[in-house]
Amino acid sequence: MTTITKKLFTLAEYHRLAEWGFFEQNNRVELIRGELIQMAAKGRNHSVCNSLVFGELYSILGKRANVRGQEPIILSNNSEPEPDVVIARKKADNYLSAHPTPDDILLVIEVADSTLKYDQTTKLEIYAEAGITDYWIFNLIDNQLELYNEPLKDSKSKFNYRFKRIALPTETVKIPEFSELTLDLAQVFPTQASSS
Repeated sequence: MTTITKKLFTLAEYHRLAEWGFFEQNNRVELIRGELIQMAAKGRNHSVCNSLVFGELYSILGKRANVRGQEPIILSNNSEPEPDVVIARKKADNYLSAHPTPDDILLVIEVADSTLKYDQTTKLEIYAEAGITDYWIFNLIDNQLELYNEPLKDSKSKFNYRFKRIALPTETVKIPEFSELTLDLAQVFPTQASSS
């Protein structure tokens, strides 16, 4: 009897595949726990929210941190996701030498509509396991921001976050590591333009 096993990739193998042109130019993939995951296409709400979040954070933080949009981060030898937005510590070479790792990352943000369950489970687990202190999900289904912090490993060896808080689009939230700075959620949640 033949046993079927799936091929899991290391970070080095994943990078080699990219160098060889294995991935089509417009086919976005990320490496999650050794598996190649095709990233979902973005709808208008996702694109608008993602652009607004990135723009606001870039404007608010200025030169205090490195704000990255949909760029890779290295979590382990088999996970290199591309979150929608990342706030990373300032680095002299702007991460030219290597993508940010958990020690560099102050906040990971995912914008979620069709990927909400995935972002609340798989992505949450890998970010918690990597020790990412703060993780936000802009939940476009329920029109709220989910703020997770303080990663932990529970009694069943599952990774999660100790605290989860919900913020509404009418509220402001403090930016992790920059408690004097706030993000006005009314500026970043997509709203339908009124017809007049």
